[in-house]
Amino acid sequence: MRDFLSTLTLSDLATGFNALAAALVILGYFMKGMIRLRVMAATSNVFNFLTSVLTLSPIGLIEYGISTPINLIRMREMIRLVDRVKLASSSDLSMDWLKPFMRHRHARAGEVIFARGDTADRMYMVGTGRFRLIETGIEIPSGQVVGELGLLTDGNRRTQGFECVEAGELFEISYHHVRELYYQNPEFGFYFLGLTSRRLLANIARLEAELERRPPAPAIVEPSSATAAPVG
Repeated sequence: MRDFLSTLTLSDLATGFNALAAALVILGYFMKGMIRLRVMAATSNVFNFLTSVLTLSPIGLIEYGISTPINLIRMREMIRLVDRVKLASSSDLSMDWLKPFMRHRHARAGEVIFARGDTADRMYMVGTGRFRLIETGIEIPSGQVVGELGLLTDGNRRTQGFECVEAGELFEISYHHVRELYYQNPEFGFYFLGLTSRRLLANIARLEAELERRPPAPAIVEPSSATAAPVG
């Protein structure tokens, strides 16, 4: 074994590292989960980087010196995403873990974010300001998500409108992006559906409590036939 190692040249090592990198790329084609795919890609990048060092390839050093940390960062993001949604699905109903994947936008007072019957294509998280559901008048507090159920319903139509009462900030993410996260890691989808179901039940309970607090509508007294005004 020592004799074999002593006969290895830098060129032989470079060829070996390159072969390992190629094998990992091929193996990555069979990976279904995004986390596993990122692991394979990052490991392959490391071997390709070592090959570039041994062969003194400046293009390889730049390419794999950049792609390796990117793959590691993306892998870490996906692992943290799955961990956070798993924790949320078993504890509170917060969706703060989704915020890094959402786009920030400003809303002005009186602006209708979406109306009842509109096509639902994204969901929102309240940051600052005051927002409410138009038909029921229920306010959505900071940190709460609205519009997520349109992702799961037939026709993807809004069942209520949503408006800004006092100017503030919203975070939004398209259903397309949520589906991408699901397809990249089905485990995310599993916990997301569980969390969404719990939020649906919580929203129903909150709506029922809000309706119970409201005073009953005054009874409408119809005139009796004896006092009704004559016709004709």
